[in-house]
Amino acid sequence: MTQSSVRGEATRPDTVRHARGRRSRRGGRDEGDTGGAGQGDPGGSRGRGGGHGRRSGRRPGRGHRALRWSASTLAVVILGTAGAGYLYYRHLTANIDKGERSSGDSKAHKAEPNAAGQTPLNILLLGSDSRASAANVALGGGKNHRDNPPLADVQMLIHLSADRKSASVMSIPRDTRVDIPACKDPDTGEKFPATNDIINTSLARGGAGCTLATWENLTGVYIDHWLTIDFAGVVSMADAIGGVEVCVNQNVWDRPLPGVPGGSGLKMTAGPHKVKGEEALQWLRTRHAWGSDPLRARAQHMYMNSMIRTLKSQNVFTDAGRLMDLAEAATKSLTVSEEVGTPKKLYDLGMQLKTVPTDRITMTTIPTVEDPEDKNHLLPADDADAMWAMLRDDVSFDDKGKQDGKGSAKGDGGDAAGDGAAGADGTGKPSDEPAADAEIGVLVRNATRSATLGPVPGRAGAVAGTLVDKGFVKATKDTSAALSEERTVVRYPSDELAGDARRVAEALGIPANAVRRTADVSGITLVVGADWRDGASYPKQKTPEAGDLPESSDALNGSDTSTCMDVYKPYRW
Repeated sequence: MTQSSVRGEATRPDTVRHARGRRSRRGGRDEGDTGGAGQGDPGGSRGRGGGHGRRSGRRPGRGHRALRWSASTLAVVILGTAGAGYLYYRHLTANIDKGERSSGDSKAHKAEPNAAGQTPLNILLLGSDSRASAANVALGGGKNHRDNPPLADVQMLIHLSADRKSASVMSIPRDTRVDIPACKDPDTGEKFPATNDIINTSLARGGAGCTLATWENLTGVYIDHWLTIDFAGVVSMADAIGGVEVCVNQNVWDRPLPGVPGGSGLKMTAGPHKVKGEEALQWLRTRHAWGSDPLRARAQHMYMNSMIRTLKSQNVFTDAGRLMDLAEAATKSLTVSEEVGTPKKLYDLGMQLKTVPTDRITMTTIPTVEDPEDKNHLLPADDADAMWAMLRDDVSFDDKGKQDGKGSAKGDGGDAAGDGAAGADGTGKPSDEPAADAEIGVLVRNATRSATLGPVPGRAGAVAGTLVDKGFVKATKDTSAALSEERTVVRYPSDELAGDARRVAEALGIPANAVRRTADVSGITLVVGADWRDGASYPKQKTPEAGDLPESSDALNGSDTSTCMDVYKPYRW
């Protein structure tokens, strides 16, 4: 690997106003490796909550007495409703910073429940490089950038399958250029117009809710929650866990070199090491010594997998003090979307993550190509579309899911509340029979622009013409500027138009799960997405299969304990 593969070294984009009104300085941060730690343990909340002892007709043994004692103690200490337990629960609640789930313009919809009534769970994990506190400045340097807007330098989407039998994790390198939607800061009301920029800048354009909306528009995946963590949070979580084992194949020292400033300061000898505190943060921030941002993501995946294995091996529920330490660290370390902003809800979220076996956890990074407009930036490669489709259709990243069929959810439609093609009663039956084709009005919009390709000129008119030829004589094209949506969708505003919308979709070969009710249209609206750039009929989509990942996704299984990082030669010692 050559030095040129270290993307974005010592460069920063022109920044925008901070969401809270602070202004940034123009120019780069001198570290050159400002990757936010971002590896807060989504399951770090596993230590919150309590249990209930159960009585038995038999005299309990010592082990059972200890377990019952610990469960009863935790119930009082963590989730008690009176006295000290209640006060401590309020204390943990007060520790948690919360924010709006989505503060951007997104049209993603929740997946339909599967036959068992289950839906996937998607969590966006963000690592912020904020220097907004003395602790973060001390750990991350760059005190002259303390008032700069934070950047989300680490971004991972955690997907739990609907049946909770597998988890798929996808990282996007921080310097990947994408469409960022119009966003509004939920605290100040400041509005940010839609733009095309590297994805880590989205955090400064309306907070984590804007980053969530950016991901939803890019992937077509509805994201339920977000969690963010900063430098100081990573240190406290790593200490609370007790250390995480990582490994390097050569001696590594991530330090400034001539012409390449910055560096995390990570220095260790070849072989396995248990890192905690500041050394854990150094591991997560290192990229010079690995050679690129995608390789930094691999090191972060190694850390996360090891952390999950460590937490699973620790029986914290028999140690009230240890559990309280984890609860304290997690609630202080994380900022979360408001719908999971209590210790109980975070604990429940952690328990869902905990149920997945480590050998069914797959960590990946999206395939990317060099941005022709800036060699220090990246663009999503075509293979990324296949990975996004797997997430939308709830298809496991590992091939162990093949016995479960092609995904445990029905796909990418709406929920039973009416966001999908189901009727008003949520049964999937038509609410009304469709009208005669000639009476159905359809507005066709061009949204064929993607992250890598420009819009197809005249596409809305061409598809509207196809509908007219098929008897939908009231079909017209939208003359406004081209939009950008990954997938073609038919939207309708009310139940009485559900049958008509399905009729339009059937005429063009558009799948039923792409027909959705939404309040942001006034009539049946066909949005021609980037997946349908030519032809009179919607192209048949390849059905993704379990484990069908592109080689360039750099997949790492959660049970793999043999992986070590190779060190880029200039940083060996």
